[in-house]
Amino acid sequence: MTFAELLEQVGSMGRFQIIHVTLLVLPILLMASHNILQNFTAATPGHHCHIAIVIAIPVDGNQHPEKCLRFISAQWQLLDPNATITNETEMDTEPCMDGWIYDKSVFTSTIITEWDLVCGSRTLKQMAQSIYMAGVLVGAIVFGSLSDKFGRKSLLIWSCLQMAITGSCAAFSSNFTMYCVFRFLTGMALSGINLNCMSLSVEWTPTKLRAAVGMVTGYSYSIGQFILAGLAYVIPDWRWLQLAVSVPYFIFFFYGWWFTESARWLATAGKLNQALKELQKVARINGRKEEGDKLSVEDLRASLQKEMSSAKSTHTAADLVRTPSVRRISWCLCFVWFSTSFAYYGLAMDLQNFGVSIYLIQVVYGAVDIPAKLIGFFMISFIGRRVTQASALILAGLAILANIFVPQDLQTLRTLLAVFGKGCLAASFNCAFLYTGELYPTVIRQTGMGFVNTLARVGGIVAPLVQMTSEYLPSLPLIIYGAAPIVSGIATCFLPETRNMPLPDTIEDVESAMGWGSETWVLFLSPPA
Repeated sequence: MTFAELLEQVGSMGRFQIIHVTLLVLPILLMASHNILQNFTAATPGHHCHIAIVIAIPVDGNQHPEKCLRFISAQWQLLDPNATITNETEMDTEPCMDGWIYDKSVFTSTIITEWDLVCGSRTLKQMAQSIYMAGVLVGAIVFGSLSDKFGRKSLLIWSCLQMAITGSCAAFSSNFTMYCVFRFLTGMALSGINLNCMSLSVEWTPTKLRAAVGMVTGYSYSIGQFILAGLAYVIPDWRWLQLAVSVPYFIFFFYGWWFTESARWLATAGKLNQALKELQKVARINGRKEEGDKLSVEDLRASLQKEMSSAKSTHTAADLVRTPSVRRISWCLCFVWFSTSFAYYGLAMDLQNFGVSIYLIQVVYGAVDIPAKLIGFFMISFIGRRVTQASALILAGLAILANIFVPQDLQTLRTLLAVFGKGCLAASFNCAFLYTGELYPTVIRQTGMGFVNTLARVGGIVAPLVQMTSEYLPSLPLIIYGAAPIVSGIATCFLPETRNMPLPDTIEDVESAMGWGSETWVLFLSPPA
């Protein structure tokens, strides 16, 4: 009897699984609020030098006040529209010396206005986001390995507590350095929540319904983007907004103690008695107490022999590249995760440049996920994971590259292409989480998820830096953003299909299934039956 058959015996997708998945997706609802929070908390409002009289401020080519310069001396002659300037030295300018005045019609307070992160300090805005993404990267490394060692439940509970505390502390930061430190720790916690919510969902879900659960998880993130837009509109002060998206994690922390540890992980860790208790608990909640009572430790030992044998060996990150088949999976997934995150954050973190309401653009960016992920779900379920992943990446890359040939004055078309590309990347993320969880065996699943999440966060960190290349060639950022997903889409074609396949439990399962013989290779590159 396999673990999939054990799940069927204790209720398959019963009451327990429905409650379990529902409670797991609630923390994911607010993940988007933290990932793209700086679109609002770090929005840059209109500003100019703090001066006593307006004639001390020069204007730019569009007749708007200069943001970073002021006249050394007041230009009284500018009060007369017919006056001519005869002494050019009187027009000398200097940087703002007494601070700035900000337009508070949209945002009453942001970290930009709080600590004057404009003009010479404007790069600190991008630095803050990069530091947050670095925290997400470190969290992926740390929590990915720890959850394979100590379990999914305990690491999820800790991550929710860390998110609640550090996110709330960031709202009370007295200086920019303190803010960055707490944002780094918040990013770490987000990785722990993300990884363990996904693993607990997948490992308690029957094989045929994993795609549906993956879709629910993906939609919860999309809905979170609507929640963020609404919260930001209602709460224009960055400190209160930061609190609003952090405090709910205290609630997630308290009810997290109810979660049931993954029986798969317990088996691989050699904790058969605990695995039996969890399976019987699930059977009781699903109304199949008698079937659960029939299970015994001896039954589990016989049924989960592979999982038990795997517990005798120690697994590390080196196992991701030690054997040929797992190494090929890891190599291809590196491309998938890096490019998806790289292109996604290249599009998602620059909302103010659209020239329309930032709240509207956020809603549009969230709305496009709904049809994109729905189409992706049907493709995942009826065509396969590999085709879905590859097509989403390639289409996203083509949409981004297409914008190179669209004139700047056609903003509507440029926006539509960007939104389409973002939708494809959202579908790619949705598929990647499910696909990766199905490709890696149980004994290194969390380590593998942590590894690919690391690559994704590297992509998120690098994405803002690519914008600097526009100084050499205006279209170069789009070329880079577009080429990366296309290359990754091609790499995806070398991964095996996992639709309607049982989850592998050991490295040997993967190696035996993905033999290097030509016969097996043809099998895996063929569409599933």
